[in-house]
Amino acid sequence: MTKSASEVMHDVLVAAVIDGLGALRAASKGVPNALLRDLGAIHPNTTFQDLPAELQASIQTSVRAAFTRLQSEGYTVLNPKVAGVAPRPQPRPTGGPGRGPGGGGRPGAPRDPRRPRPDRPPSGKRPPRS
Repeated sequence: MTKSASEVMHDVLVAAVIDGLGALRAASKGVPNALLRDLGAIHPNTTFQDLPAELQASIQTSVRAAFTRLQSEGYTVLNPKVAGVAPRPQPRPTGGPGRGPGGGGRPGAPRDPRRPRPDRPPSGKRPPRS
Protein backbone atom coordinates (compact mmCIF):
# COMPACT_ATOMS: atom_id res chain seq x y z
CA MET A 1 0.00 0.00 0.00
CA THR A 2 1.35 3.44 -0.95
CA LYS A 3 1.62 6.01 1.83
CA SER A 4 0.42 9.56 1.35
CA ALA A 5 2.99 12.35 1.31
CA SER A 6 1.67 13.51 4.70
CA GLU A 7 2.28 10.10 6.26
CA VAL A 8 5.79 9.90 4.80
CA MET A 9 6.65 13.40 6.02
CA HIS A 10 5.23 12.58 9.45
CA ASP A 11 7.47 9.52 9.70
CA VAL A 12 10.47 11.50 8.48
CA LEU A 13 9.93 14.33 10.96
CA VAL A 14 9.41 12.01 13.93
CA ALA A 15 12.62 10.18 13.05
CA ALA A 16 14.48 13.51 12.64
CA VAL A 17 13.32 14.79 16.05
CA ILE A 18 14.28 11.56 17.80
CA ASP A 19 17.68 11.55 16.08
CA GLY A 20 18.15 15.22 17.02
CA LEU A 21 17.40 14.55 20.67
CA GLY A 22 19.86 11.66 20.63
CA ALA A 23 22.47 13.97 19.08
CA LEU A 24 21.88 16.57 21.81
CA ARG A 25 22.35 13.88 24.45
CA ALA A 26 25.56 12.79 22.75
CA ALA A 27 26.78 16.41 22.60
CA SER A 28 26.27 16.81 26.35
CA LYS A 29 28.39 13.67 26.96
CA GLY A 30 25.93 12.40 29.54
CA VAL A 31 26.10 15.50 31.76
CA PRO A 32 22.52 16.61 32.58
CA ASN A 33 23.45 20.24 33.18
CA ALA A 34 25.17 20.47 29.79
CA LEU A 35 22.09 18.96 28.13
CA LEU A 36 19.85 21.52 29.81
CA ARG A 37 22.22 24.34 28.82
CA ASP A 38 22.18 23.17 25.18
CA LEU A 39 18.39 22.89 25.18
CA GLY A 40 18.02 26.32 26.80
CA ALA A 41 20.29 27.87 24.18
CA ILE A 42 17.96 26.85 21.33
CA HIS A 43 15.36 29.51 20.50
CA PRO A 44 13.48 30.66 17.35
CA ASN A 45 16.39 32.84 16.18
CA THR A 46 19.04 30.13 16.57
CA THR A 47 21.01 29.57 13.38
CA PHE A 48 22.28 26.24 12.13
CA GLN A 49 25.86 27.19 13.02
CA ASP A 50 24.84 27.90 16.64
CA LEU A 51 23.80 24.28 17.17
CA PRO A 52 26.20 21.68 18.58
CA ALA A 53 28.24 19.84 15.92
CA GLU A 54 26.55 16.51 16.71
CA LEU A 55 23.12 18.05 16.15
CA GLN A 56 24.25 19.67 12.88
CA ALA A 57 25.44 16.28 11.62
CA SER A 58 22.16 14.67 12.70
CA ILE A 59 20.11 17.30 10.85
CA GLN A 60 22.15 16.87 7.67
CA THR A 61 21.72 13.10 7.83
CA SER A 62 17.98 13.47 8.46
CA VAL A 63 17.54 15.80 5.47
CA ARG A 64 19.34 13.36 3.16
CA ALA A 65 17.28 10.49 4.56
CA ALA A 66 14.05 12.46 4.06
CA PHE A 67 14.75 13.04 0.36
CA THR A 68 15.78 9.43 -0.11
CA ARG A 69 12.65 8.22 1.66
CA LEU A 70 10.36 10.44 -0.40
CA GLN A 71 11.97 9.24 -3.63
CA SER A 72 11.78 5.59 -2.56
CA GLU A 73 8.06 6.05 -1.86
CA GLY A 74 7.61 7.28 -5.43
CA TYR A 75 7.42 11.04 -4.88
CA THR A 76 9.36 13.40 -7.10
CA VAL A 77 11.60 15.84 -5.30
CA LEU A 78 13.22 18.39 -7.58
CA ASN A 79 14.20 22.01 -7.83
CA PRO A 80 12.34 23.64 -10.76
CA LYS A 81 15.28 25.98 -11.40
CA VAL A 82 17.66 23.05 -11.85
CA ALA A 83 15.19 20.88 -13.76
CA GLY A 84 14.49 23.56 -16.36
CA VAL A 85 10.76 23.64 -15.71
CA ALA A 86 9.28 26.87 -17.04
CA PRO A 87 7.95 29.05 -14.22
CA ARG A 88 4.30 29.94 -14.22
CA PRO A 89 3.69 33.40 -15.67
CA GLN A 90 2.82 36.10 -13.18
CA PRO A 91 -0.63 37.62 -13.66
CA ARG A 92 -0.52 41.10 -15.15
CA PRO A 93 -2.09 43.83 -13.09
CA THR A 94 -5.29 45.07 -14.64
CA GLY A 95 -6.21 48.72 -14.65
CA GLY A 96 -8.20 49.04 -11.47
CA PRO A 97 -9.32 52.18 -9.67
CA GLY A 98 -6.36 54.45 -9.08
CA ARG A 99 -4.04 52.46 -11.38
CA GLY A 100 -3.10 54.65 -14.24
CA PRO A 101 -5.13 56.82 -16.55
CA GLY A 102 -8.79 56.05 -16.83
CA GLY A 103 -8.91 53.59 -13.94
CA GLY A 104 -10.39 50.49 -15.38
CA GLY A 105 -12.66 47.84 -14.08
CA ARG A 106 -14.57 45.16 -15.87
CA PRO A 107 -14.91 45.50 -19.62
CA GLY A 108 -18.42 46.63 -20.46
CA ALA A 109 -19.08 47.89 -16.93
CA PRO A 110 -20.67 51.32 -16.57
CA ARG A 111 -18.12 54.13 -16.48
CA ASP A 112 -17.93 56.58 -13.58
CA PRO A 113 -19.28 59.83 -15.15
CA ARG A 114 -17.12 61.94 -12.81
CA ARG A 115 -13.88 60.53 -14.27
CA PRO A 116 -12.67 61.85 -17.62
CA ARG A 117 -12.18 59.32 -20.36
CA PRO A 118 -8.53 58.75 -21.24
CA ASP A 119 -9.19 58.98 -24.99
CA ARG A 120 -10.89 62.40 -24.76
CA PRO A 121 -9.79 65.74 -23.34
CA PRO A 122 -11.73 67.01 -20.30
CA SER A 123 -15.22 68.30 -21.07
CA GLY A 124 -15.51 71.85 -22.39
CA LYS A 125 -12.03 71.78 -23.89
CA ARG A 126 -12.46 69.91 -27.14
CA PRO A 127 -9.96 70.63 -29.84
CA PRO A 128 -11.30 72.67 -32.78
CA ARG A 129 -12.32 70.74 -35.86
CA SER A 130 -10.39 71.39 -38.97
